[in-house]
Amino acid sequence: MIKFVGMTDPGKVRSNNQDNFYCDERGRFAIVADGMGGHAAGAMASQVAVEAIKNKLLGGWSQTPAAKLLDDAVEAANQAILVDQRRHADRADMGTTVVILLVDREGECWSAHIGDSRLYVYRQNKLIQLTQDHTLVARSVRMGEMTVEQSRTHPWRHILERCLGRVDTGSPAIQHIALQSGDRILMCSDGLTEELEDQDIEYYISQGSLAELPEKLINAAKSNGGRDNITVVIGDYKPD
Repeated sequence: MIKFVGMTDPGKVRSNNQDNFYCDERGRFAIVADGMGGHAAGAMASQVAVEAIKNKLLGGWSQTPAAKLLDDAVEAANQAILVDQRRHADRADMGTTVVILLVDREGECWSAHIGDSRLYVYRQNKLIQLTQDHTLVARSVRMGEMTVEQSRTHPWRHILERCLGRVDTGSPAIQHIALQSGDRILMCSDGLTEELEDQDIEYYISQGSLAELPEKLINAAKSNGGRDNITVVIGDYKPD
């Protein structure tokens, strides 16, 4: 499967960490979630999402097709957050992004995401973004209404079009990923990409070993400001 390592950090500005992540010890999947909705609510939203997705993936990995399993897992997470919202009025506005990488029982790789947590592949010395952010600004870039450079400083760049914890969230963006032996996977919350441009991330990934990379990337993001929570999961794909 994939050897994953991960790390999360509150950053230099925020006193709490609303990110959560999980790496399956057998290398079958990894999850990154970035919560929102207040000091405690965001952390709860991302925690509820990660637990619901983990449980669904573990329960269905051996028999459910990957695309359906990912769709079911994200829906289970959304419903779990909605239930918690109804039970706790102080968390009624909480939500979370999520990005998942799954290796199915045939060894094929799939991803699912909602929000602006990202999935990249580092291949042949080049970093390639595999997910598209569900934000107003990212949509404007895709439509040619602004440049990538403009989007990095736009005051609305953090406004999500979609997240978990909403009745109208809809299905996640699911894709099959044709990984190659030697590919390095990066999953992260926007606390990393807010502080480091892709070429900066590319540089660090090219320099470090797998075990040390999450901490190196987080420290680099903190050196550039560390204004948000930062979560990094790295994985090396080396099929048998």
